[in-house]
Amino acid sequence: MIKSKRFFLFLIWLLVFINPGRSLAQNLDVNILKSINPRYPTSQYWRGTSNSAYYVAGAASFGTLIYGLASNNATVKHNAVETMISLGANILVTDLIKISVNRTRPADRYPDEIFVNTPTHNQSFPSGHTSLAFATATTLSMQYKKWYVTVPAYVWASSVAYSRMYLGKHYPTDVLAGAAVGIGTAYAGHWFNQKLFKQYQKPKKYD
Repeated sequence: MIKSKRFFLFLIWLLVFINPGRSLAQNLDVNILKSINPRYPTSQYWRGTSNSAYYVAGAASFGTLIYGLASNNATVKHNAVETMISLGANILVTDLIKISVNRTRPADRYPDEIFVNTPTHNQSFPSGHTSLAFATATTLSMQYKKWYVTVPAYVWASSVAYSRMYLGKHYPTDVLAGAAVGIGTAYAGHWFNQKLFKQYQKPKKYD
């Protein structure tokens, strides 16, 4: 729990001190984004990578649950419940922050400097795709604890983050905050899942 508390303190610091409205941070944000975002962001690879955030998250939660029910494997079913709790919390927290910060999308604020293949006009901070990807990657890494799961999971999540900047959808601080929220909600979901199933696994007392 100490590590979790430290992480959440870091997350609070990130959201408070990385103020999207500050001119210095904003200029740095825009300059980094411009170096990543091409004039014609039409790569099918990066579009597919961006969209994969929802497909992989769905497979990790509902796909795992279906397999757990079909095989009657208690561990797999617990993992599926944990993943759904983590991802549900992630979506809720991300949307609440988006509404609270209400940051304008980079292509809407800088239409002559940042380019998108399809317009998106809702809130920018934090990146929902990145948040969901890192929540999925973190949950999987805690459940399976194997390098051949953890490394590809985080490489994939980082690729999703990069794709959001390539496509001109988010600033670097959007994806940084999205990654932090994703990791944080995954740890929270893991902790809650342990408490939930511990309650049902207590041995019964007999008179």
